Amino acid sequence: MSMTNLSDDNMPDFKFNEDIYIDEIADYIISTYSQHYSKKKFQASEFIYDTGHGTGFNMGNVMKYAQRYGTKGEVSDYRKDLMKVIHYAILQLHVHDTTHNQVSFVQEMRHEDWPEG
Repeated sequence: MSMTNLSDDNMPDFKFNEDIYIDEIADYIISTYSQHYSKKKFQASEFIYDTGHGTGFNMGNVMKYAQRYGTKGEVSDYRKDLMKVIHYAILQLHVHDTTHNQVSFVQEMRHEDWPEG
């Protein structure tokens, strides 16, 4: 079951505000599509994925921003680094699933068909 299918009656009592963070992460990712590097028809990451370097690119960025956390800039910058870690990890889920013909957790919960291939 995805969060979009939850009603007030079956919404879990999130102990750590996960629902708020999920919404914030979604808003952050949406905002990246209006930034300068994504205004063209294709993003650079698409070319990187098409050449088979997606995992190295994404995991390298996860490591970069995780290692940088707490060492560069102000406290607000530390938080931005965490958002970037999460975003690149989500992008890596896409690369993983398409590379290995995997079904996402949401697809599995919805009992959707496995990807063909």
